[in-house]
Order: sequence, then structure tokens, then C-alpha cells
Amino acid sequence: MKINAGEIRVGMLLEYKNDLWQVLKTQHVKPGKGGAFAQVEMKSVGKNTKFNERFRSSETVEKASLEEKKFNYLYEDEIYYFFINPKSFEQIEIKKNVVGDKGKLLTENLEVSVNFYNEYPISVELPNQVKCKIESTDVALKGQTVSSSYKPATLDNGLNIQVPPFIESGDEVIVDTRNLEYIKKV
Repeated sequence: MKINAGEIRVGMLLEYKNDLWQVLKTQHVKPGKGGAFAQVEMKSVGKNTKFNERFRSSETVEKASLEEKKFNYLYEDEIYYFFINPKSFEQIEIKKNVVGDKGKLLTENLEVSVNFYNEYPISVELPNQVKCKIESTDVALKGQTVSSSYKPATLDNGLNIQVPPFIESGDEVIVDTRNLEYIKKV
């Protein structure tokens, strides 16, 4: 699907120069002299390289069309995470580097959205919030105010997050999967 350069947004996937690019940054510039343009920083999905490009506002670029399917997480090995489609029972494996750090938040039977580009899985989207257990955290210091200070904590899956002082080891908390931040205590 063709879109104008002015419609490019962060997170979009573009087909450009025979490759698939994810938009990291975009800045729309209107200089005093000459036409407006969009300065776009992109990262190649396949090669993991970055690229800066300047598009005139009148130019069009090809927005990649993705197919989204629901899958349930099964298990992992050294290289892959394994998922199953709950309707067709089709199993797929996705390399750990595609999922990234968020793979540590995967729990058995967790429903995720997998985005496919030309039948190839390119990204996994977790639910916005997941429940985790605090494995260890520092003891809160007396005199610290609740609202202003956070302390480091390690989750049972190995991720480190910042939590309020009243959270203790063994507590269950809700974590935002988009930015890996504490939301609330369960």
C-alpha cells in the first residue's frame, strides 16, 4: 500500500530498496527555502542495519502489509521459541533474537499476536500486561517517600525492573510488556 512520505510514523514497516525496514525515528522538516521533507531513520528487519533517508513530501513509499495471527506460547529451546495456533494446531518456531528481551515474559499458554510478512514471522506482540513474581528486591530504607523513589527488583524470569519501596520478595506484580515497567501489585 502506497503512502505519502508525510504519513510515515515510528514503528511502521516499509518496503524500500528491496528490503523491509522498520521506522525508528521520523522528523518532518519545512525549511525556509525549498519543499518540505521527512527525515526518516530506519532499521533493516533482516540485516539489522540502520539507514537514514530523506523523502520529499510529494514522494510515496510502500508500506508493508502484514498478516497477524494469534498463537499460544508452548516452550523454548536454545535457539527458538515454539508457538501453536489454537484453531488449526499448526506449530511454528521463532528465533529468540526476533522476540528479544520480551521473550522472558512468555509463560505457558500465553496468547500472543505474531506478525507475518510473506509467510515469515517478523515480530511477536505480547499482551500489554502480564503477571510476574518478585524473586528478590532490596529492603526499603526508612524515611524514603513512597511516590518519589523506586528500588531495583529481580523477577522470577530474570528480568530487572524498578518497583516502589513497599514491594517485597515473593509479591506478585503486573508488568507492562511494552516498556518493562511496574504497573501495580496483585
